[in-house]
Amino acid sequence: MAKITYVEFGGKEHVVDVANGLTVMEGARDNGIPGIEADCGGACACSTCHVYVDDAWVEKLPAKDAMEEDMLDFAFEPDATKSRLTCQLKVTDALDGLRVQMPEKQI
Repeated sequence: MAKITYVEFGGKEHVVDVANGLTVMEGARDNGIPGIEADCGGACACSTCHVYVDDAWVEKLPAKDAMEEDMLDFAFEPDATKSRLTCQLKVTDALDGLRVQMPEKQI
């Protein structure tokens, strides 16, 4: 289980416990966190679960694969370093304390 902080574009924070084995996207969806739409349901076929990872976490996460990189090209204002698709981040104990910021909108 990992405690993950989801920060809405306006600054409101949601701190939730997410079970190991789920994705960061599923944690948001299952807890009604606004700002992550997840239109493709986690298939890495859209960019509607895009977030900006807190600076302290950028180097701690697994590297993006080619499919995630391609989908991020369609995200709203992607950041080459901090943008991630939450459907591609599998929750483990190592993610305890992760902070992610939602963009202004998902496209």
